[in-house]
Amino acid sequence: MARPWILGISASHNGAACLLRGSEIIVAVQEERLSRIKRHRIYGAQRSLAVAYCLSAAGISAKDLSLVVLSGQRSNTSPEEDVHLNPQLQVDLHRVPVLLASHHLAHAASTFYTSGWDAAAILVVDGIGSPQSDLSAQESRAIRHAVRDGYEAISIYLGSRAEGLVPIEKHLVEDGAWLTLRQGQMPTFGTLGGMYSAAAYQIFGNAMDAGKVMGLAPLGQALHMADEFLCWTDSHFKFSDQITRKFDGRKPWPEHQPEYQVLASSVQAALEKGLLKLVRHVRQSSSEVHLCYSGGVALNSVANTRILRSRLFDDLYVFPAAEDSGVAVGAAYIGLQALCGQVDTRRSDRDSVGVRYSEDEVTTAIHKTPAIKARSGNSISQAVEILSQGGILGWFQRGSELGPRALGARSILCDPRRAANKELLNGRIKRREGFRPFAPAILRERVHEWFEVSANEWEYPFMLHVYPFRQEKRALVPAVVHVDGTGRLQTVARETDPVFHELIRTFEEATGVPIVLNTSMNVRGEPIAETPLDALQMLLISGLDACVIENRLVTRDESIGSLLELTPYIAAETIKRISHPVDSNNVICHIATAWGEFVRTIPSETLPLVTAIDGQKSGLELLDNIRRSSPQLTPEALETMLADLARAKIVFFKSSES
Repeated sequence: MARPWILGISASHNGAACLLRGSEIIVAVQEERLSRIKRHRIYGAQRSLAVAYCLSAAGISAKDLSLVVLSGQRSNTSPEEDVHLNPQLQVDLHRVPVLLASHHLAHAASTFYTSGWDAAAILVVDGIGSPQSDLSAQESRAIRHAVRDGYEAISIYLGSRAEGLVPIEKHLVEDGAWLTLRQGQMPTFGTLGGMYSAAAYQIFGNAMDAGKVMGLAPLGQALHMADEFLCWTDSHFKFSDQITRKFDGRKPWPEHQPEYQVLASSVQAALEKGLLKLVRHVRQSSSEVHLCYSGGVALNSVANTRILRSRLFDDLYVFPAAEDSGVAVGAAYIGLQALCGQVDTRRSDRDSVGVRYSEDEVTTAIHKTPAIKARSGNSISQAVEILSQGGILGWFQRGSELGPRALGARSILCDPRRAANKELLNGRIKRREGFRPFAPAILRERVHEWFEVSANEWEYPFMLHVYPFRQEKRALVPAVVHVDGTGRLQTVARETDPVFHELIRTFEEATGVPIVLNTSMNVRGEPIAETPLDALQMLLISGLDACVIENRLVTRDESIGSLLELTPYIAAETIKRISHPVDSNNVICHIATAWGEFVRTIPSETLPLVTAIDGQKSGLELLDNIRRSSPQLTPEALETMLADLARAKIVFFKSSES
């Protein structure tokens, strides 16, 4: 079987699918990008938009698959994860075999098989992985300390082209207690990922807000000692609840800001100290000089740089989709190893594994979006003109990224020289906390001139490392310099991303600065844009000044001052049905997409608006009508409601003259 078709599925809180043809990643995507529901879970027994997207992109059907590989966080053997029950795949009818893989094994495969190395040590660290019952016999033998009802917390593997992945050590958390929520108290924790998530929950009220904690950490001092969080004893971690007792009853951010800045700084310091202990242990357990690293904790860019600069290993590779979306990639590679006995590792130097949309699809999206206009001429020179004059630019190129970082495929860009752009982006566009930093995307050949990196450090394409700006350069690009003088670095090479490189090079010619501010094309709580229509909708409703989609620059119609001047409508072919369950605060919508149907909820207070939308009345006319029964409704509130419904794929817009 020279080039089998292998489908990998990550059945987790951040569901994704990946399709391999032989060792080549043909396509991969997160479920959330298609449904527009943040962290949309996939179940092995149920239909998935991501699976349909992958099959469609390859032009194949389920019967053409050579193997389906599922990797979940819940038990792979539970009925909800039973791929044999999946009506979309019908594996029994098509005689397609199914393979199950543990969560950490798939994480390990994702980073090793995309590293390009013949051999390496592999470290996986996250909040929680698979239950012990899902581990292979070989993995079970690698368990360091037996616990009751254990779940993966840390795994160490050796990877080689010849032998594949060999588990050498596993650490489990008892009773799956990676994070234990407690009413009115800071959660307790039993893993490194859980420790960081506990701080995120305490500070921001959401355990998934680890990225915010990392951004907040430089604003405080690490006044809580590491041993209040954890200690390293007998080559494993013991976690303490000492820190949790200090924060009982405190409300989340924006309350208690000085205390929470200290907590963020302290948990970051404890994580770095713990990881360095762990990496030193990995180095002592292996003769390999290269380290592959994955799991949600591997998204901590500050800690990654500490690991790399410790020189415990000669080099460090972190898979860009280090969190659970990358598990789909690893699952597929495990299947390839099982079918073919050997996998050719290929270095991943760009994260662009989504579908590339055609010129016709871009044109259709432009025609469907009102109050915008496409310009003719050189899109890059026009884009640079907009950026250098202070404009905020959407940037949509090639296939979308997999994972949480926008790297020039689905980005928002602006001029890093303008300090005000940071506040503008966080406030008007992204609608998020003002302390959140933005990343500098820099020409690879200029990195030594701007950052304090050594002679052999020059390629960081995935925003997975943080380095100090050179002192003399910081004042030149204040919008991308964090409070501690650092930047989360993205180097852009001509060989791997020629269009983005050309944009930054042209910007340098115009301004003398080889850097643009790069952030993801989304707002707080929303997945990153996937389709041309997603991007143009963001241009319409978010305050972007323009958007480059492939080679076309699109701007807003300046004669339209508000969404309320447009006519909202609900497409009959999109919304299949709407129901309002008794005793529920939400409305259930069944929504059709190009990849199948899905279900989402919207707040019940929006139901009168949804009911009033008839495709004839403009937003201003709707405002007049609704105010008869709800006189307190403001134009700003109605515009926000319409924008939120548009992001949820419930509402679309057309010009009032249509």
